[in-house]
Amino acid sequence: MAEYEWQRIARTVEEEIRSGRIPPGGALSSITRMAETYGVADRTIRRALRDLRERGLIETLPHKGSFVVDVLPPVDPPGSGVV
Repeated sequence: MAEYEWQRIARTVEEEIRSGRIPPGGALSSITRMAETYGVADRTIRRALRDLRERGLIETLPHKGSFVVDVLPPVDPPGSGVV
């Protein structure tokens, strides 16, 4: 099954978070900067960030940005149906 761009970006950011490249409490790049980096529209980045928020990996503070949560949720096992 093909991945949407927002899913690919969310997966990439999750890998950066879980590997420690973006540490707990660390700030993600701005939506504009991420859109430029990944070569996609702002709405694609917003969708990826929404997915990461819904899965408990990041929190977004109005006018401040998005940050990695202090305690990460466990990794979903392969085949669990969670994307």
